[in-house]
Amino acid sequence: MDRVHTPRGAVAPALRTAAAVTAAGAGAAAGLGAWGVVVERRRFQLRTERLRLLPEGSAPLRILHLSDLHVWPGQRAVREFVHSLAALEPDLVVDTGDNLSHPGALPWLLEILEPLFRFPGAYVPGSNCYFAPRPKNPFRYLWRDTSGEGRDEAPRLPTQDMHDAFDAAGWTPLINRSARMEVAGLTLDLSGVDDPHLGYDRHPGFGDPATADLRLGVAHAPYLRTLDRFAADGAQLVLAGHTHGGQVCLPGGRALVSNCDLEPERCKGLITQGGVPVNVSAGLGTSRFAPIRLFCPPEAVLLTLTD
Repeated sequence: MDRVHTPRGAVAPALRTAAAVTAAGAGAAAGLGAWGVVVERRRFQLRTERLRLLPEGSAPLRILHLSDLHVWPGQRAVREFVHSLAALEPDLVVDTGDNLSHPGALPWLLEILEPLFRFPGAYVPGSNCYFAPRPKNPFRYLWRDTSGEGRDEAPRLPTQDMHDAFDAAGWTPLINRSARMEVAGLTLDLSGVDDPHLGYDRHPGFGDPATADLRLGVAHAPYLRTLDRFAADGAQLVLAGHTHGGQVCLPGGRALVSNCDLEPERCKGLITQGGVPVNVSAGLGTSRFAPIRLFCPPEAVLLTLTD
């Protein structure tokens, strides 16, 4: 067998080159991580969508969709962004849950949302409206199903106090219940479920479809069973969050995971399931134990519905 001999003088430059490449890769990774923690998670966006769903002759209906705030005390950047959204003058605000990331964050959450309480609103909870996050490997989503994970050991959040404050502000709870609202001269039938990620969801269906101008389904986590059930019940539009849009994505915003059974490539934006448009918000926050976003900036969504 022929043997390949490497000249002694070539070894040291090769090692130096390999070390330089490794160091450059580590530096690039560190730079991306710093960008995700310091910059991108505060690079708030307003995504706008336009859908033709209303009866002929209807005036436009503007829905502001918020999700996954994951508030902890001291978050001034998200407060400033959410306050700025009041200038949009939405006809309806819909909050799809995961509002808290700290047991003491309720006063901050209410301060953040305060300018939006003057508009009609509706809400459903997510798991981080019930249970506080704990330190854990943020990459476990890549190899395991985390639905219902660790809720027995997690600290409880002030869920009822939060819901009481929302109710006092005039927002409508949709926690495994339906409701009819008169908004901007339109009759809306809303149907919402408790968090599917925790298995708390029980579908109440809609009211009389013949007397509604729009049937809107609302959930925190966009599990396929949830979206399909809304479609079967006659929803014309569904709003959900939970996925964080993948949170840490590849360049171009390609998500690696959705944290549910929705395909990662459909875990943010306006998609269709069962013939029904579904708006999946990438959300506004992160767990305080994984405060990073990469190629996936936080967002609120303004949907304008027309005839």
